[in-house]
Amino acid sequence: MHTNTEIGYNSKVEGDVIVTRADAVINWFRKHSLWPMPMGLACCAIELMAAGASRYDISRFGSEVMRFSPRQSDVMIVAGTVTYKMALAVQRIYQQMPEPKWVIAMGACASTGGMYRSYAVLQGVDQIIPVDVYVAGCPPRPEALLDAIIKLQSLIAKEPLLSTQLQSA
Repeated sequence: MHTNTEIGYNSKVEGDVIVTRADAVINWFRKHSLWPMPMGLACCAIELMAAGASRYDISRFGSEVMRFSPRQSDVMIVAGTVTYKMALAVQRIYQQMPEPKWVIAMGACASTGGMYRSYAVLQGVDQIIPVDVYVAGCPPRPEALLDAIIKLQSLIAKEPLLSTQLQSA
């Protein structure tokens, strides 16, 4: 008999029965089917494309379905330099994404403005939208983006889903 805090199996019950919490099941589905909205704004977008290629195989983490429509996405990957001219577009696309939604800031420029300390560059995308995971590097390697997806999956797995919805109703 194998017991876990989230999933339990009882071999004495006929058939295959798995008992778990609704939060754990729904979050398990969510974390294994993240649909990224790729916001490739600069050189980090090349590494984002490499992460989607066969060598790094982002599909292992359920994130191979890159969506270019915010209505079909649940995780925005901001890859590269966010200029003030693009900041409003990034913010608007984020607002168009349905809940639940998450953001990964990929690279030094998306996280802090990078080496661009000028009047034209936003010093971190977290000034306009909430960021869940930061990826360091200039540009970060595809492995770093995959690590960020794993970190995001662990955050999603711990979200109290039903309890927050019941309190707000």
